[in-house]
Amino acid sequence: MSDQARPGPATLWGLLASRIAATGDEPAYRDYDGVRFRSWTWRDAGREVGRARAAFAASGLRPGDRVGICAYNTPEWVFCDLAALSLGLTVVPLFFNDRPENIAYCLKDAGVRWLFVDRPPAAEVLDCGLQGIVSFKEARGIVSFGDWLAAADGRRVAPVDHDPDALATIVYTSGTTGRPKGVMLSHKNILANVGALLVALPEIAAQRHRFLSFLPLSHMFERTVGEYIAIALGAETFFSRGIAELGEDLKIARPTILVSVPKIFERIYGKMQEGLKASPRRQQLVARAAAAGLAVTEGRAQGLERLSARFYDLLVGRAVRRRLGGKLRYVFLGGAPASPRLLGFFTGLGVRFLQGYGLTETAPVISCHHLADRDLASVGRPLSNVSLRFINDEICVKGPSVMQGYWNLPEATAQAMDADGYFHTGDLGRLRDGLLYLTGRAKDIIVLSNGEKVPPADVEQAILQDPAFEHALVVGEGRGALALLAVSDIDDERELRDRANAELHAFPGYTHIRHVLRVSGPWTIENGFLTPTLKVRRQWIEERYAAAIDALYAASDDDRSGHPPC
Repeated sequence: MSDQARPGPATLWGLLASRIAATGDEPAYRDYDGVRFRSWTWRDAGREVGRARAAFAASGLRPGDRVGICAYNTPEWVFCDLAALSLGLTVVPLFFNDRPENIAYCLKDAGVRWLFVDRPPAAEVLDCGLQGIVSFKEARGIVSFGDWLAAADGRRVAPVDHDPDALATIVYTSGTTGRPKGVMLSHKNILANVGALLVALPEIAAQRHRFLSFLPLSHMFERTVGEYIAIALGAETFFSRGIAELGEDLKIARPTILVSVPKIFERIYGKMQEGLKASPRRQQLVARAAAAGLAVTEGRAQGLERLSARFYDLLVGRAVRRRLGGKLRYVFLGGAPASPRLLGFFTGLGVRFLQGYGLTETAPVISCHHLADRDLASVGRPLSNVSLRFINDEICVKGPSVMQGYWNLPEATAQAMDADGYFHTGDLGRLRDGLLYLTGRAKDIIVLSNGEKVPPADVEQAILQDPAFEHALVVGEGRGALALLAVSDIDDERELRDRANAELHAFPGYTHIRHVLRVSGPWTIENGFLTPTLKVRRQWIEERYAAAIDALYAASDDDRSGHPPC
């Protein structure tokens, strides 16, 4: 690509310093601590980062030392992150609801010296040889963040001038298979991604914005877009109290930008459809409104069709957008594949998605929609500083945002990076008219006994359009037909099969479901079924239900017949 990302600060701390110099008295952060609303300007934020920097120095930490943050999103999370980065420390973000044994593994693997938490740590964490534990909240037996800061008050410590190629963070992959790997990202890696996103979306950079932060900052999607892009834009960030309060927080914060994963909108869609069941006329009205609005967005509507779309928007679209705060302009969507039909529904009701694609290893964005793009089946255009290569349909990426490697895993790094410097994503795709389309995950593709290949994510997305399914996971490697593991309130597995196949009417016959296993739910992050970005842990679930899946197929004589189901 010939276009280059705009020049900017050389380090992530420099990003904040530039923002303070530009709009120091503008609002930066806001949250609710359970008692009152708190707010900070950019200058206030810089002062808190300076206090934390002094406390880090007083704690004996030196450039290159690792600092862990295992807490829910708060302004203190950001202050701690930026203060550590300003001293050349390496931040190791950890998902606050991960299993204690996973957290302990990451702490030991990275050699973390100090850990910041928002709750008393588990015994496994206490056994990690940490030199200090600080709590963002009051916690018995643990130094509070306020006391930790106060101990260094009056001490002034200047930021360390360090190389942009210095290691900024070690981010552990969510571990859908095997042990998580620590992805090493430099200041330069992350800032290259920030700069390229701003080049791709200049119209957004010219507007004033408020973000609502709810995805975990331990994930690079939220950290790059929700933290660093927000700083670059000078946008105020409101920190949500949690997923359970997200609906209320949307109304309070009234964000213009939301960083989200598809699962959130799948849940909203499911609740809407469930609520409309009692009124087929209202259900039909909503469907017509979404279809009319989508036709306008895609440029297919003319004359009376455009007038009717405006009428439908007054009746339906505005009400839906009010539930999302009423001022939402853009939804940055990533972390997992999204159904074009789901996106089309909400797009028709006036929600503007900027869908993208990326991985932790690419800091994370590889491609994203530009404002003029309308193809909801694509994941946008490759960023200006990214080069793509396709090897047997696998997407391979090269550019300044590609990781330095995996921490302590030189063999895994060598396997992921080829001799030309391309990172092999493991995702399958194609490039058409400048847009990137995902076609599956190389390791997840199901090959039936008749040789037909099935990308399970596509099938699962279609099935989940029926609100009867809370979760759906398709299996069938080496079998004669597909089976479905379903979390649903419906007990009748035959009804579940019929409803699933009704959503697959446009798919080839061999993708239809023959067997259904209804399993208990819910599937959550806490019980290990979902990753922090709400993706199902496919291999782990298949192993957990291996015996039940085998029994399901054993009951059918035509398991390996290779004939498509009726």
